[in-house]
Amino acid sequence: MKISILGLGYVGFPLACAVAMESSHEIVGYDPNKEKINTIQSGQSPIDDARAELDIQKIKFEVSDNPDIIDNSDIYIVCVPTPVGADYLPDLNPVKSAVELICKYLRKDQIIIIESTINPGVCDELVIPLIEEKSGLKCREDFDVAHCPERINPGDEEWNVYNIPRNVGSSSARATKICANFYREFISGEINEMPDIKSTEATKIVENTFRDINIAFVNELAKSFDVLGINIDVVIRAASNKPFAFMPHFPSCGVGGHCIPVDPYYLIERAKMSGFDHKFLKLAREINNSMPAYAVDLLAEKLNEVAKPIKGTQIGLLGLSYKADIGDLRESPALKVKNLLLERGAKLKSYDPYFPDFSDVSNLEELLTRCEAIFIATNHKIFTEITEEQLIKNNVKVVVDGKNCLSEEIRNSKKIIYKGIGI
Repeated sequence: MKISILGLGYVGFPLACAVAMESSHEIVGYDPNKEKINTIQSGQSPIDDARAELDIQKIKFEVSDNPDIIDNSDIYIVCVPTPVGADYLPDLNPVKSAVELICKYLRKDQIIIIESTINPGVCDELVIPLIEEKSGLKCREDFDVAHCPERINPGDEEWNVYNIPRNVGSSSARATKICANFYREFISGEINEMPDIKSTEATKIVENTFRDINIAFVNELAKSFDVLGINIDVVIRAASNKPFAFMPHFPSCGVGGHCIPVDPYYLIERAKMSGFDHKFLKLAREINNSMPAYAVDLLAEKLNEVAKPIKGTQIGLLGLSYKADIGDLRESPALKVKNLLLERGAKLKSYDPYFPDFSDVSNLEELLTRCEAIFIATNHKIFTEITEEQLIKNNVKVVVDGKNCLSEEIRNSKKIIYKGIGI
């Protein structure tokens, strides 16, 4: 078969590599971003992903910013972003644009797979009617639509596109089987055949909303325990020794990435259209969205202990990425912390080894020498290895640890004012 992947980012590019590595199908990729296409054509990965960087050295497949490359495909796979706007409303325009593009090339007996995260009902209510309108073909008679929600965990050395189990459902049992067998060719994990598309769409939303709710729970506990004088880190680690019915989550200065802070809004808005109000999900989002401001307030309190305001103080922001040891700014709470500190007049210096172009200094030591206080916004390994001696030598007086990742030595220091989230 000829397989076309639309969107060559964190989802589409690893997928394209996996299909090229493990199957005999012809694989092509389309992305309108010319710079991204040039990067891939030069034999480099366009994303910060260690496995993809290795794969692209071993295989080659055709990519282009010209959509004609997807013509005469048997399967089209849509891997475009599905963001939310400033008002937290889902933006399905990238999916609609990709589907409309496919319609220009669609013929009978082809399958369109949506991997992009979408809310329950999108395939039945938007994708299929749009294809039928634009192409003149009929779903189930002339073509099928399937959904196989992406599961990518950037930076994870164990779980990747080759072994993470997947769920797939489509507009017909026949298409579900074809798609499931296709994914089985290059994925060692279980490929679960779902009974319908809507249930399949719901799986990804439930997975990430589950995490969002549990993170909100511990973030609210962190605020409560701070008032009560309880160390939340000690409590969670102790609760974790229960061998059943408990899954540890830890507080931080915010929730980032493309999925967890975004996906709940898809379910919230779709349920609202049908007359249901997800109060619990909205509250979880409200709590997690509050964490960057809460953490900045902690910094203000600790600076007050050394008679310093945020305004005019040399503050170092360590980390811009949303996750440790990867270069990914999507929905990063570090960026929200940065904006809040700038709004409050801090003389801010930022440093992230994965984003030298966005950093104000060239290395960690330079940042430490220029700051009176530091805020850890990303738990990159280089930051977790900071010592008390380094901080004292550079006259850093206050440390707010937004990821609770620094050593016990620093946490218990008598010469540095330390504050974590709930610690």
